[in-house]
Amino acid sequence: MLLAFDTATPQVTVALHDGDDVVAEVVSDRTMKHGEQLAPLISAVLTEAGIVRQDLTAIAVGAGPGPFTGLRVGLVTARTLGFALEIPVYAACTLDILAVEAVASGIGEGFFVATDARRKEVYLASYDSDGVRLEGPVVARPAEVATSVPVVGEGALLYPDAFPTPVGPVRPSAGWLARAVAEERVELMDPEPLYLRRPDAVEQAAQKKAISR
Repeated sequence: MLLAFDTATPQVTVALHDGDDVVAEVVSDRTMKHGEQLAPLISAVLTEAGIVRQDLTAIAVGAGPGPFTGLRVGLVTARTLGFALEIPVYAACTLDILAVEAVASGIGEGFFVATDARRKEVYLASYDSDGVRLEGPVVARPAEVATSVPVVGEGALLYPDAFPTPVGPVRPSAGWLARAVAEERVELMDPEPLYLRRPDAVEQAAQKKAISR
C-alpha cells in the first residue's frame, strides 16, 4: 500500500494506492492549516481502507515548489514515517503531478502548469503533450511569463490576463500523485523540498539585520 500526500498548496490532499489504483482519497476542508490537518487526514484514509500504518509499503510526497511552511510539514512527515516504518519515501515535483492529471484528462497539446507562489507570483513549468517537463520550475511574475498556451493550475485562475486559456485541474491530487509514482510517470526524487526562493523568516531576518546596521 502506497500512502501519498501533498502539502505544496493551501490545501492538504492524501490518498492510498493498493498497487492497482487509488482506494481512498481525502482533501482538507480548510486552507493554510497543514500542520493541523495532515495527521488526521492520513488517519482518515487508513481507516477508510481498513488498514494500519504497518501495512504501508511506501510513501509518496509532493516536493513542491510551494511555500516553506506547507512543504516542511509534508516532507518532514514523509521522512519521519518512512524512517519509523522502514519503508521507502519517494518525492515528485507537484507541478509534474498536475501535468500527469492534465494529460490523463485529454489536454492533447503542449501546455504550462502555474501554481500560486504568493507575492503576486507563480511557480511555472512547461510540458509537452505527453506531460514531459521541458523547462522549469521557476518562480516569476505572471506578466513576465504571460502566454496564450493552455495553462493548468490555480495560477491561470488567479491571473487571467496573463493566462487566458485555463485548462485541467486547479490543485494537485494525492490520488494522481500516487498513480504517477506507482507507475513511474514522473521523475522520482529524494524527499527534499523545491523552495525556489528563501523562506519568509530568513528574508525578514536579513532585512532587520540590514536596517539595524
